[in-house]
Amino acid sequence: MKKKSRGISVVGVSLIVHVAVLFIMWVIPYNLLNEQAQIVIETFFSEERDQEEFSKEIELNTEVSETDNTVAAAANVANAAAGTKGSAAAQQNIETSESLKEPELFVSNAGDITLPGDGEIEQDLGEGLVDGGMDVVSGYGPALGRISQELLRMMRESRVHVVWLFDESDSMKDDQELIRQKFDKVYTELGIQIKSDKKLKRDADVLWTTIWSYGEKVDPITPKPTSNINEIRAAINKISIDESGKEHMCRALIQAFDTFGAKAARAKRKLVVILVTDESGDDGQFIEDAIERAKRFKSPVFVLGRESVFGYPYARIRWKDPKYGLNHWLRINRGPETAWPECLQWDGFHARWDADRSNFGPFEQVRIAKESGGIYFMLPGEEENLVGRAAQDKRKFDFLDMKEYQPDLDSRRNYEDERKRSKFRTQIWNVIKVLNPHLDSKLNMNYNHYAMDPVEFRKQGAEQFQRAWRAMNLSSQGLAMLEEVKPMRAEESSQRWRANYDLATAQLLSYRVRLFQFMLALDKHVASPPKPRDPKNNEWHIVRRAEMVEPDSAQFARLKKLYKLKIEREELLQDLKEQQARSRKMYQFVIAEHPGTPWQRRAARELSMGYGITFIDYFWDPRYRNIGKEIKFPKP
Repeated sequence: MKKKSRGISVVGVSLIVHVAVLFIMWVIPYNLLNEQAQIVIETFFSEERDQEEFSKEIELNTEVSETDNTVAAAANVANAAAGTKGSAAAQQNIETSESLKEPELFVSNAGDITLPGDGEIEQDLGEGLVDGGMDVVSGYGPALGRISQELLRMMRESRVHVVWLFDESDSMKDDQELIRQKFDKVYTELGIQIKSDKKLKRDADVLWTTIWSYGEKVDPITPKPTSNINEIRAAINKISIDESGKEHMCRALIQAFDTFGAKAARAKRKLVVILVTDESGDDGQFIEDAIERAKRFKSPVFVLGRESVFGYPYARIRWKDPKYGLNHWLRINRGPETAWPECLQWDGFHARWDADRSNFGPFEQVRIAKESGGIYFMLPGEEENLVGRAAQDKRKFDFLDMKEYQPDLDSRRNYEDERKRSKFRTQIWNVIKVLNPHLDSKLNMNYNHYAMDPVEFRKQGAEQFQRAWRAMNLSSQGLAMLEEVKPMRAEESSQRWRANYDLATAQLLSYRVRLFQFMLALDKHVASPPKPRDPKNNEWHIVRRAEMVEPDSAQFARLKKLYKLKIEREELLQDLKEQQARSRKMYQFVIAEHPGTPWQRRAARELSMGYGITFIDYFWDPRYRNIGKEIKFPKP
């Protein structure tokens, strides 16, 4: 017993040593915001104003229509010219950038997103007048209804071959059921219009359809194009689930263009591709190849997809295993909205677990829709199985608020070149890379699964303490890097990049405080192990709270004696409060400077989470230990 207690005390002393050194660091002031311009501050406790959609929501009747409601193109050219803005983007063939080494982290960069003008969205503009863009829809019904109108418009000019590409991921299972219910409407309406529209040629083959699905590979559900409505109806029910968990979206698009593009051109038939997916795909490095082919064959790409996670590649969906009925959280690709990430990938303790919405679709999908003259239809954000903070947030951003924050949709290569020309943007990117937990696993600290046994807790706590100490130093380095380019903020032309800078600064200031709180909570728990509230509970985990942890007199006295500190306890507590106030001030600056945007929403939520850290006991179902043994996870 003596040997064990002696070993325990060594670990405890180690924790105390690090805490003491950390106390010394707090004495050194970090005046990042001393020169911040005074602003009008609106407290985050005030009632939040309602947000409206940033673009017009398509309200189309989902019932089968027997009449053609489209309007001739000539009557709407003025609307198109007034509401549509196009920008030519330089094209590159294959992206070869090596700036981000982890292949799964294809993060989007943002450029101009073209939005239709008022009244344009439900009107027929005629061939060649739609410049491509993004529209918000209330569901699959309105999106498919709009697509049927687009197909009719094109069939007035020539025969059409439409290729449907359906994502085979498990996360699309519920969506596919909705699509099955709405899909028949498209072809029923098209059949009626083909028979009744005087502008259409009396040609039984005016519309060909091919249905493919894709995961790791393409599955040609209809082996050859067909105009048989019964074959088309039957094909939609044959979409399978790909077990690989991979979504090779760009390669599926390329294969469709390579298979049908030249044939359609020779037959003077318009090739149209319709992509249906809820993920951003795993092969974004091939997006420029897909765009090159779409332009070569003059083939518009319409995408039915989901809103991207704000500045982050991933989201998580809830899955309940069939054996025990336990909830599990599976990661899916859902972003970001820009070519590379422009926000921190870290939440101060580990990789982000939020589902903050960006107000835009994933970069690759919106880019190919825009460049090909198609449309990205952004489906509703309310998803029952999407988890993480803000997952069920039903807010909608106002388009006028977001106009200055639109992502750059140029190619990744051009985006990187422009970023490199700006020291301000490059420095923000460097901070994102330094604090990327997907590249540096030691930035991930445990929130859960701390042992009830004090001896085991000490072992776990020692490792987490070391990680927190290191993360705090990296946060300080990141703040210093941002401080270096602070004078350049006023010269930055992009409101989006200014917002990226402001939010990252506020986050790192608050993360330093929270990490320090985490280390104090670890030390306190080791020194005086609490008893669980419920004897059935079997683990500890950390929670955030409004009140900060303050070192008690006994803890401070032994630290002061051991390290001969010259600071008094009251001075230390005052310094902690000043650090907290500095970070709160910066969050309030973000809220005031970028109202009605994802940056403002994120800043308000960070403020609401508080700064203190404490441990609470809870019950963790031991059957979770069978993960990988008895439970087989789907690959979304």
